[in-house]
Amino acid sequence: MIHMGNLMFGSEMLILETGLFVLAVLYSVTGHGGASGYIAVMVLLGFAPQEIKPLALVLNVVVSTVATILFYRAGHFRWNLFWPFVVGSVPLAMVGGYLQLPTHWFNLLLGVVLIFSALRIAIRTSPDADLREPAFVVAMLSGAGIGFFSGLIGIGGGIVLTPLILLMGWANPKQAAAVSAPFILLNSLSGLMGFSVQAAQGIQHDVIPLALTVLMGGLLGSYLGSRTLPMKAIARVLSAVLLIAGFKLFYV
Repeated sequence: MIHMGNLMFGSEMLILETGLFVLAVLYSVTGHGGASGYIAVMVLLGFAPQEIKPLALVLNVVVSTVATILFYRAGHFRWNLFWPFVVGSVPLAMVGGYLQLPTHWFNLLLGVVLIFSALRIAIRTSPDADLREPAFVVAMLSGAGIGFFSGLIGIGGGIVLTPLILLMGWANPKQAAAVSAPFILLNSLSGLMGFSVQAAQGIQHDVIPLALTVLMGGLLGSYLGSRTLPMKAIARVLSAVLLIAGFKLFYV
């Protein structure tokens, strides 16, 4: 355990902020908030279990807000693809945020899915080939499932939504990132609302310096993802992110 109440030693704080910054850059390149990575760092640094979930969601809100704005301004957002997923996800994310259930077996299953998705995306040769719109019912039900489990384990759900969109051929990597960012933002807010209903106390750690850290990382990563990096580079970064998140789930 490296923190005592609200206090952390200087070296541990530096390690935490460095890890969060790097993760915010890496995840926001693909439109993600980074919660799955933040959870891993906080577990490794000895944060109290009841503090990890809400803090990860708060940091997720910061980064996904930045990513939403920058990917939208770059012209990659598609409303018709976005809203059916959100209709199903937001209310279920609140339910998942309210519940406090063991998530070990779900983490293992999700880890396998993410690693498989990473490998499939890495070998995909044409990110723009044969794009099509998903059926409304399929998108709504997919969003509902993703929303529930993201609220349950304290993530925004983009780590699942983005590979689903790409593997089903519903969007290219930048469009998927532009849809995932606001999806993550709304789910994270919904999950926080659900958590606050049943939580006996708020977040004990000082959020402001951590929020500023991921804000800087999110600005850099989102700019690179929305403006600078080509499609194939986004897909490669996403594959790396999915592998990190997938293997993390085996140990958290």
